[in-house]
Amino acid sequence: MTSIGVNTFVLRQTPEAPYSHYEGTWESLVDLIRANFDRAKPGYKPGVLLVPLPPEGFWGSTIPVTSETELRAIFQARREGEAKYLSVRARGGKARAGFVFVVLYSKEVLGGEATTSEEWEIVSINARETEEEEPMDPMTMARNFLELPGGTKGDFTAEQFAKSIVYWSTRALIDARV
Repeated sequence: MTSIGVNTFVLRQTPEAPYSHYEGTWESLVDLIRANFDRAKPGYKPGVLLVPLPPEGFWGSTIPVTSETELRAIFQARREGEAKYLSVRARGGKARAGFVFVVLYSKEVLGGEATTSEEWEIVSINARETEEEEPMDPMTMARNFLELPGGTKGDFTAEQFAKSIVYWSTRALIDARV
């Protein structure tokens, strides 16, 4: 059986946070991943897997931005030890997901960022309403590319960066506090 743990980084993905989340328990999420592990696809580099899951019980937190969307800029770090950065959030509520995949990193890729002794760790729940593929956020890509604190080394093409910037220039994470 595949050994899967819950990395502490993903614990920030709660109903109150501006991130996708799962309304079940972490244990039931691990069971769901195991049941769908054979459907996993390679991620952005070796040692990263994307496991598609049925959307029931998942909530997405990305919304399209229009000229009427209320926005708020915040300057904060994702977690202690990482550099602060500018993030734009939009007023809105989470929507039930239509498409979901969970990002798993291998113990080798995580290195010192591993928080369990398992072979694979859940680092992100990516849920969205539409089938359109959602690229990694450009700041996350840059953090990984430059191996900044909190990033795991990854190489990206100019086209991947450009597609990410274009995609995220018309979308934002929700924030009920806007």
